[in-house]
Amino acid sequence: MARQPSEGLSLLYRIGWRFRYVTTSVFGPAQLGTDDPQLRLRRERERKVAAARAQRDAS
Repeated sequence: MARQPSEGLSLLYRIGWRFRYVTTSVFGPAQLGTDDPQLRLRRERERKVAAARAQRDAS
């Protein structure tokens, strides 16, 4: 089984992000187009991954 790369994100952040994502899918509000909470979480994670990649490439 191949491991997924952490993309520079800490284990605690990844666990917390997964918990928030699952929680919003079960208990969160309905998908509201551009104000969708899950979409917001995915975009936040994409920004953090991009920042971590940029920092890694700069080193």
